[in-house]
Amino acid sequence: MRKEDKTAAARVLLDMPLFHLLMDELETAAVNGCVNAKHTDHETRAAFAAEVRAIRNFRGKLKFLAEGQANADGKEAPA
Repeated sequence: MRKEDKTAAARVLLDMPLFHLLMDELETAAVNGCVNAKHTDHETRAAFAAEVRAIRNFRGKLKFLAEGQANADGKEAPA
């Protein structure tokens, strides 16, 4: 996939209100799961926290791709 195609696809996703709604719901559910887990259940809290980080990282990468600032494959050296 060419860089221009990735940028265009990322912009299409970011222009969809449903995408933002779904991502917000997923993130909220993961945050609530982390907050509402038993205080002694460290594995569950860590799993929910990792899910929140993954969602936020995905959003960040998508926004970065939409801006067209870099090659997401990492195959090209920076200038």
